[in-house]
Amino acid sequence: MAKIKITYTKSSIGYPANQKATVRALGLRKIRQIAEHEDTPEIRGMIQTVSHLVEVEEAV
Repeated sequence: MAKIKITYTKSSIGYPANQKATVRALGLRKIRQIAEHEDTPEIRGMIQTVSHLVEVEEAV
């Protein structure tokens, strides 16, 4: 299965608790931190929830 890189680009301060929890569940703690995950529908749904806070790219 393909891998994707998720980069935390914008702070979650001021956003709802469910979005903060989603960022944490993706394994992101600090701004500009990168997490690598399998490209699954569950992960894509999490990314869609916080798409305004993260950037996504295909891992090589």
